Amino acid sequence: MHDFCFTIPYGLLLVCGGVIGYAKKGSTASLGGGVGTGLLLVLAGYLSLQAYHKRKNSYFALILELAIAAMLTFVMGQRYMQTGKIMPAGVVAGISVLMAGFYLYKIATGGNHIAPKAE
Repeated sequence: MHDFCFTIPYGLLLVCGGVIGYAKKGSTASLGGGVGTGLLLVLAGYLSLQAYHKRKNSYFALILELAIAAMLTFVMGQRYMQTGKIMPAGVVAGISVLMAGFYLYKIATGGNHIAPKAE
């Protein structure tokens, strides 16, 4: 599975979560954090997809994806430990730790595997 197949939906989920957090609680931190990190992930996924179309890997995109997922794991994991609230901190931390593991795997195995060009 290619990183952009999971990264773009993951980013869109964060964007939606940020907007919902703002709409329900008026939280500008949710809006800024969710939309900011979500759009960065969508951008990274798009860069990876464009590189894949050129039959290349974008290690910049993979490292950016990993950095964002690791940061979200840390920040939301701390928030979950402080508050004990599953939503949103526990859920975002859980998804982010899975995504960070996936990105580490993709980096360790050489990025997106590109099939040989058909002749």
